[in-house]
Amino acid sequence: MSILIKNGRVVTVAEDTIADIYIEGETVVAVGKNLDYKADKVIDAAGMLVFPGGIDPHVHLSMPFMGTFSSDTYETGTRAALFGGTTTVIDFVLQTQGKSLKHALTDWQSRATGTALGDYSFHMAVTDFNEDTKAEIKQMVEEEGITSFKTFMAYKGALMIDDRQMVGLMKEVKKQGGMVTAHATNGDLIDFLVAKHRAEGKLSPLYHYLSQPEVSEAEASNRFAQLAHYTGCPAYIVHLTCEGALNAVRDMGKENYQVFAETCIQYLILDASLYEKDFEGAKWVMSPPLREKKDQDALWAGINQGLLQIVATDHCPFMWEQKLMGKDDFSKIPNGHPAIENRFELLYSEGVAKGKISLNKFVEVSSTNAAKIFGMFPRKGTIAVGGDADIVIFDPKAKHKLSAETHHMNVDYSGYEGWEVEGKVKTVLLRGKVAIDDNECKVEKGNGQFIKRKKVGNHF
Repeated sequence: MSILIKNGRVVTVAEDTIADIYIEGETVVAVGKNLDYKADKVIDAAGMLVFPGGIDPHVHLSMPFMGTFSSDTYETGTRAALFGGTTTVIDFVLQTQGKSLKHALTDWQSRATGTALGDYSFHMAVTDFNEDTKAEIKQMVEEEGITSFKTFMAYKGALMIDDRQMVGLMKEVKKQGGMVTAHATNGDLIDFLVAKHRAEGKLSPLYHYLSQPEVSEAEASNRFAQLAHYTGCPAYIVHLTCEGALNAVRDMGKENYQVFAETCIQYLILDASLYEKDFEGAKWVMSPPLREKKDQDALWAGINQGLLQIVATDHCPFMWEQKLMGKDDFSKIPNGHPAIENRFELLYSEGVAKGKISLNKFVEVSSTNAAKIFGMFPRKGTIAVGGDADIVIFDPKAKHKLSAETHHMNVDYSGYEGWEVEGKVKTVLLRGKVAIDDNECKVEKGNGQFIKRKKVGNHF
């Protein structure tokens, strides 16, 4: 099957030009003006923006959490991602304490293989670092193509590891050519504040936010960055939310050491005032929580300053019935927020259309940097000869509203209900196949491929 995309405004990190794209099979064969190829299918993209397929490196599909599972499966979640312009996601395999990394990987593979519609890869979350786990790191990197290892500095007694384990993991991961990432919040401080608020009978969603003050994230981000600097391990902070944590990343630059960092779309455009809506605030109970307006300003600046390389989602949806598990106690509300379908369009609407970021920066933080940092570039993350034909044709003038009534995520509410968006995904190609066209899905479950990733190298 060959496809010729004509007359679109093709935008990558480095280019912004009117051009044609010729695709054969799964790959891009040519990019240029007035291409003269005879194709099986011709798509006229005049007046449209043409982007590389989005990459969301932080999602949780069918994830066990607090006695339940996140409500999007690999089928529903990757389908929703495709509708929203995201062609590749990276999910988190969670090691069970006392069991092997391989045991966890087999579990996650059973959920994803043959069900995903979009392409996917895995991070390995290490929750029990010991000599047996250490011996598995090389296998994960070299045989499985899993090169990033997630750590939790919170969720004490379940997912959290201590600093001794962190240093041991960093040393081994560096040796094997990988990267360590962190949920960087101070678990001890958070546990103390949760217990304090519960003892005082303060049980509404607002106290989820008040149990995780900015200092809990700033301190842990600094500690993680310092340990990474000490060990020399490539490091990445997930879902960074606030000015204090951003300053920890900035300070590492002063020591000539780069810590990569992502933020998420919700932290750029939503704020903590939503927790004052009584129990409706449970819709936005996530960790870290939403922050203040001043933090939004800092994060947008951090994107433009190159301190934040990626805008992800931490997509982890729960049905409203699941959220009601915590109606009498905020600490029992499943943590998570649905956004996998909304990220691409919201980032364009709130970022590019409002003049906060350029088109090239949009491509950088929605696709290219994730491909580079996590070992998928140039196969993914750009529009270039020889790369996968993962392409989004985007109408910059189309205006629409986000709603649970129209989204494709398997969740019965929206964190952005009624939000007016400027710009809409029109057509999505995944490896040369039309996956989405005019709000219809054209691929079946099992279409997605697992993407093995390269060892960590020099990214920029």
